[in-house]
Amino acid sequence: MLRVGNFQRSIDFYTQVLGMKLLRTSENPDYKYSLAFVGYASNPEQAEIELTYNWGVESYELGSAYGHIALGVPDVYAACDKIKAAGGHVTREAGPVKGGTSVIAFVTDPDGYKIELIQRAEQATGSGLR
Repeated sequence: MLRVGNFQRSIDFYTQVLGMKLLRTSENPDYKYSLAFVGYASNPEQAEIELTYNWGVESYELGSAYGHIALGVPDVYAACDKIKAAGGHVTREAGPVKGGTSVIAFVTDPDGYKIELIQRAEQATGSGLR
């Protein structure tokens, strides 16, 4: 679950920039929060990310415990080009990981959460950023 400061902006990033699907949403007016679940397919086929918007809270401190979300993609270079073309922010360009051969890149979502893109040896059904 990621707490987000602007519900629609975050939904747009994960669906339009990263190519995920908006799987479902819900609102809880009594407790003043909204939820959106995004992913490349529904559970149990693929993992989902829960975006939580607490009404009226526009930003959070990310803290030192959070590292990043990692997404496997068939071509990290192409994924970065697609993300940039959609207005996304690539913070580490595609290339081999230091001390290894895996190709990775990093992007940042609108709330500052880091997302690592890792090039897959084989593409799994339902993976995004094609």
